[in-house]
Amino acid sequence: MEYYHFTVVDTIVGGNESRNAARAADCAAEQGRFWRYHDLLFANVQGEGVGSFRDARLRAMAEAAGLNLSEFNACYDSGRTAASVDADINRARTLGVTGTPTIFINGQRVSADYNAIKAHIDQLLASP
Repeated sequence: MEYYHFTVVDTIVGGNESRNAARAADCAAEQGRFWRYHDLLFANVQGEGVGSFRDARLRAMAEAAGLNLSEFNACYDSGRTAASVDADINRARTLGVTGTPTIFINGQRVSADYNAIKAHIDQLLASP
């Protein structure tokens, strides 16, 4: 499984909260805590473009995720994960992604519905 960022909310409401959250999640990944941080992000959404992912909140979630705050802050403040996030966004646009979640299995777009995903995987598993 591969996860790519697509910051659709920023496009809709303006700002860069989603992009900053994606950058922060990649900083968490450097410490092996991407999924823990990801889950905290989604659990703490207060609304779109209303400050859910202000810098102070992103740093508080890093602490809640058990990250080394000095390393997280150095990563986040440096902006070193921005290029990776931007590459994800550009890749999604190239693939025609317009919203989230969007799921591809072996390069084929599949409905985000559980039954559609299961059927697609079952078909792949049944193929020689």
